[in-house]
Amino acid sequence: MIQPIELKIAYIGGGSREWARKLMFDLALAPELTGLVALYDIDIESARLNERFGNWLQAQPGVVSRWRYETSSTLDDALRGADFVVLSIQPGTLEVMRDEIAIAEKHGMFFPVGDTIGAPGLVRGLRSATIYEGFAHAIARLCPRAWIINYTNPLTICVRTLTRVEPSLRVFGCCHEVFAVQNFLASLVEKYDGILPARQEIATNVIGINHFTWIDRAFYRDIDLLALVRRHSDEPGVVREYTREEVESWRDWFKSAHQIKFELFKRYGILAAAGDRHLAEFMPGFTRSTEELFRWGVIRTPVSYRIERWRNAPQKTLDLMGARIPLVLDASGEEGVAQMRALLGFGDLVTNVNVPNVGQISNLPLNAVVETNARFSRDQVQPLAAGALPRGVQSISARHVSNQEMIIDAALTRNKDLAFQAVLNDPANRLPPDETWEMFNEMLDASRDFLPGWAI
Repeated sequence: MIQPIELKIAYIGGGSREWARKLMFDLALAPELTGLVALYDIDIESARLNERFGNWLQAQPGVVSRWRYETSSTLDDALRGADFVVLSIQPGTLEVMRDEIAIAEKHGMFFPVGDTIGAPGLVRGLRSATIYEGFAHAIARLCPRAWIINYTNPLTICVRTLTRVEPSLRVFGCCHEVFAVQNFLASLVEKYDGILPARQEIATNVIGINHFTWIDRAFYRDIDLLALVRRHSDEPGVVREYTREEVESWRDWFKSAHQIKFELFKRYGILAAAGDRHLAEFMPGFTRSTEELFRWGVIRTPVSYRIERWRNAPQKTLDLMGARIPLVLDASGEEGVAQMRALLGFGDLVTNVNVPNVGQISNLPLNAVVETNARFSRDQVQPLAAGALPRGVQSISARHVSNQEMIIDAALTRNKDLAFQAVLNDPANRLPPDETWEMFNEMLDASRDFLPGWAI
């Protein structure tokens, strides 16, 4: 019998309403690992509720490992001596996010998500980079050899800030958008060949930046999956326009009709590997009206829904512990614990991940954070060579990389003009400089409480 490895995991954002529970479930199903999860959150009551839930979970049927969950009153206490650091925070409140998206709407831009790119995503990036500067210094001081797993969006800006501020940190960013596209490709295999592969059996070459990631080669055994996408999209009725009534009838804020994917595949010849809600924000034209988004089968995720879900989550946790909701102890589908296992020597893992570019994408800037496959093995993450992006995709991707780098520079130096230039340069921006400046200042004012040191 293998002796479990004793670990300390620092969970920053330990009051998380969703990601913390996913981690708890996956740790409960990992018999090789044991130890302490230190939960830190500026909302300490939320962290304490997760502490109660995590320790309650340990006594439930099906749990095969032993963990202790403790709330840390300070960031330093949580980080001190950690082997792994999980970062999963809300940079600013959901109310600020709501205000930013409403400000963009007032100026004629309609963002389905608003957490990565476009004016709302970039200003969110300013807040994130400001917060993550402090995280970087604290991690370097208290647990410099820890592996850092980031889930927070804008993921690229968060990961890049950590490596800019403290270059020796060992950090990677995880995103499940590629998983959804692998599942879509698996569904095409089932449709045309009568076999439903597991997601992990879909071999893809992943290349791009987070939420604007692409697949230029994809296979299941000897089946060329991009050829299947072409065959599928050529079938009558697959590529079409949608109406507002159709899209709103779905009652699903995250559903993708894949119409933007199909259009980009037709124009660029490779498959975009993110949900259409994200892809719409990286390209010009899609966010110019709600009608345009509906035409492509895209619905905007209301921030009011996110706020309601956030408010209701504690009661759902209490209902689970009170047996008013049945507990289903299943793996989350995320790969954080699998990545930990590989880094600890329990077998290699190849998966998509966001890390600095050391040449794995040959035509994007070195050191910029990019998304490709990487091999996880004992104490190392080795990016796998993905090649070059097609020129058209490279051009727009490089523009986003440049804007994200400007946002990080602006956050670290409190340079308002540089931050504005990034917003002005965003491909989804359809405003002249003077109106962009007005919109930008409205968003900064909404973020005032989360941008210390800024002259707003």
